[in-house]
Amino acid sequence: MFSLSEENYLKAIFHLERSYKTGVSTNALAEEMETKASSVTDMIKKLSGKKLVNYRKYQGVRLSELGRETAIEVIRKHRLWEYFLVEKLGFQWDEVHDIAEQLEHIKSEKLISQLDKFLGFPKRDPHGDPIPDAQGKFVVANKILLSELEKEKMGICVGVKDSSVDFLRFLDKNNIALGKEIKVLEKETFDGSMLVLIENNELRISQIVSNNLYIKTN
Repeated sequence: MFSLSEENYLKAIFHLERSYKTGVSTNALAEEMETKASSVTDMIKKLSGKKLVNYRKYQGVRLSELGRETAIEVIRKHRLWEYFLVEKLGFQWDEVHDIAEQLEHIKSEKLISQLDKFLGFPKRDPHGDPIPDAQGKFVVANKILLSELEKEKMGICVGVKDSSVDFLRFLDKNNIALGKEIKVLEKETFDGSMLVLIENNELRISQIVSNNLYIKTN
């Protein structure tokens, strides 16, 4: 059994490892967890003592096999709960993250197994992120950021990099959703903004938006 705080750190390290090949720095983890570097150092010592992470001075921290398994288990529960809240309880996709943050720490394996079965073993959460199966395996989609798509090319929106409430509400306001086809009409070299076509509607979006939308091309 691991504490809520320990599970949150493991989850954060898991997500950050994609950007840090040798190891996640203390400062990066402190920024992610919105805490002081000294607090991160104390937690890393705790996690290391429980064989959940491997830490090397000047190289940062990485998850051990046990740490990775634990992080994926927490992520699996989080994404299943998000799916449940949207598909079965009628929540909007911008409402579920904070609730799932609380529910993800429920320890009952039987509950999560039954939840997965009840939902029909979904593969992706409401934000397009893959849901790990009971063995911790998940399919990583072949996707790119919208900002990487060339002019006159098109793709299907399959996920969001930023799942904040403000960003999701912006997408709703502009009729941008998972499964929507997006075609790039113009790309501005000056500021990276784009003119895109979504369901016959033209929309100009900033580089911030295009850097936070994942698409899949044919």
